[in-house]
Amino acid sequence: MERSVLDVEQTRQMFLFVARAMVEEKDYLTKLDQAIGDADHGIGIARGFESVDRDLREAAFDSIGAVLKKVGTVLMMSMGGASGAIFGTCFRGGAVNLMDVDRFDSHALALLLNDGCSAVKQRGGARAGNKTMLDAVIPAASQSTELAQAPLDQALIAVSDAARDGMENTKNMLATTGKAKTLGQRAVGHIDPGAATTYFILKHMMTFKTRIEPQK
Repeated sequence: MERSVLDVEQTRQMFLFVARAMVEEKDYLTKLDQAIGDADHGIGIARGFESVDRDLREAAFDSIGAVLKKVGTVLMMSMGGASGAIFGTCFRGGAVNLMDVDRFDSHALALLLNDGCSAVKQRGGARAGNKTMLDAVIPAASQSTELAQAPLDQALIAVSDAARDGMENTKNMLATTGKAKTLGQRAVGHIDPGAATTYFILKHMMTFKTRIEPQK
């Protein structure tokens, strides 16, 4: 197995790592949501990824898409609410064209992000600039398309950087969905919690691939 590719088992391990790391982001995400939401985003994300951790430990998979579909289904079922639907849809949508794929490489990353992004747009109707998780996903997906033939390490670094920049840009946006919509100008100056969650997921994927990936 070349270093620029994860097999199905390594992909399962990556999302176990991501799940445990996302639980640790609970307090920060809660703090973000206290400013412009219902203060429950971090709690929901932690609950969802605790369930992902449990379910991935107890399952075996035969494709990259099967891993992603499981992550999305568990998030949707365990988190509930808008965030569960959005992040569940993103992973499940991103799994569709990877159900027969047994390698997670930069091309698979591009399919995950672009297909996941399209699924979220279709489900919720949000667009770039609406101060949602899409403001991190869209630039990440664009970067992944440009680097679809690059080494996976390189692609993940660039994609997570793009998501971070997208997350930071939400500070300057008016919200058009959720509770933050009612705040008007008061939402300006605050990072969108969903965009932060998107960045953290990609950052932890990058950390696993570049620093922690188990050797075959």
